[in-house]
Amino acid sequence: MRAIEARSLTKVYPGGTKAVDDVSFDVEEGEIFGLLGPNGAGKTTTIKMITTLARPSSGSATVFGVDASRSPEQVRQMLGFVPQTISVDGDLTGYENLLIFAKLFFVERGQRKARISEALEYFGLTERANDLVKHYSGGMMRRLEIAQALVNRPRLLFLDEPSIGLDPYSRMQVIKQIKELNQNFGTTIFVTTHDMNEADELCDRLAIMNLGKIAVSGSPTELKKSMGGDVLTVTVSGGLPDSIPKELGSTISSEEGVVKILTEDGERAIPRITDYLEGKGTLVESVSLSRPTLDDVFMKYAKAGITQETSFREARSARRSIVRHGR
Repeated sequence: MRAIEARSLTKVYPGGTKAVDDVSFDVEEGEIFGLLGPNGAGKTTTIKMITTLARPSSGSATVFGVDASRSPEQVRQMLGFVPQTISVDGDLTGYENLLIFAKLFFVERGQRKARISEALEYFGLTERANDLVKHYSGGMMRRLEIAQALVNRPRLLFLDEPSIGLDPYSRMQVIKQIKELNQNFGTTIFVTTHDMNEADELCDRLAIMNLGKIAVSGSPTELKKSMGGDVLTVTVSGGLPDSIPKELGSTISSEEGVVKILTEDGERAIPRITDYLEGKGTLVESVSLSRPTLDDVFMKYAKAGITQETSFREARSARRSIVRHGR
């Protein structure tokens, strides 16, 4: 059975704004699926329709065969959700946070203690279970948030920017435990992220949205191979031409004195491309050759760069504020 089947999902808001436009995709049971896209692409609205928080204007979304619009309560019982912003209470202990969540999700009284202990142990938080959460590190808070979402044993877990705002070690630990959660328990995981390396490392398959539509989908390996050829990163000074001749390649991105060009044979193309640019009055300072990355795939299909700085600052600020407000 598929975990999610989205068929022609469309959402039109009052005033005629079409946030999601005839979107269809599947998420297989037991896989890690990523939904990527620039801000305003329609990702959040799509997730809201799947998680019963918004009704589609047309189309349908089913979760393990259950229609999200017709049976929202049944669907919610199968879901877990970890938002980007802080969802734990810093003035409570780790155990107390999980206990409240267990009660909210109607976990039977006789099962609560075992469920909470299992979640704390799985995420390496048993020794800190009775400490106030405001004294946790950012990585520990994130692990507690995921543990919190698992108390009701969801079949499908949504993770919004799971590692944003974390230091490299904490990020590595969180990603490792997400993978283990998927492998050990078969939990289907739906990830949204602005970190292409994270998506590449985590996701079995992914879809890139742009302007309310699915631009492309497939495994990270398939998507990178679909680009074909090599990527030349050319650093220049002076003006850049709007485009380059098709026989030289295609421009993936061009901004702030750096142009990325997709070409079939990078080594042979380098002298031809530099000659062309210099012939247009552009001074070539350096050229590097690489294979396509998921960033390149994103730039090609989303037609925009990922701007993570604002969301990163907001997430980091939110995680620090829990300490300040708890004092």
